[in-house]
Amino acid sequence: MSEQPGRKRDAAATRLALLDAAAELFAERGFDRTTVRDIAKLAGVNQSLLFRYFGSKEALFEAVIARNGREQLAATPPERLFSASLRSMLAPDGAGNRTLETYLRSSGSDGVAAAIRQEIGEEYARVLATLTDAPDAELRADLALAWLMGIALVREISGKEPLASADPEEVCRLVLTATRTLLERSE
Repeated sequence: MSEQPGRKRDAAATRLALLDAAAELFAERGFDRTTVRDIAKLAGVNQSLLFRYFGSKEALFEAVIARNGREQLAATPPERLFSASLRSMLAPDGAGNRTLETYLRSSGSDGVAAAIRQEIGEEYARVLATLTDAPDAELRADLALAWLMGIALVREISGKEPLASADPEEVCRLVLTATRTLLERSE
């Protein structure tokens, strides 16, 4: 039997449980330090199901990044994407989307995981570039994205103070004011 005793067989629920468990562990530990066994244990299933539904840990990582990043891209108007990403990242106790943290903690991984990280990053930058009509829109978008990633790195990964414990609303106020200038349209 592949699933834990007492658990009803439900492929969609099992797949979702694996995605959720992987998202949590990849955000906490990164790709390399997360094991298939730990993902399966947290999901409450046998690790063979991870391979049945995803084929590999790398494919599961790709699904986690793609799900979260693409969901946010699809659900968020371009003019709110930076703000929504920042607010999600700053949400207390992991209440927000941890895609950026996952992305940063796994940045040394190669293969499909690296390719999907690059693809999602490019999609975010492409959307952000539409917010300005400046001739250097792509550079401005990359700078905004780099700032977002830098904030996540300093706050979540390294825990450097005062940013690590700064009030999320204060961080948003300061960062969004500057980002509006960077991504503004000329009049």
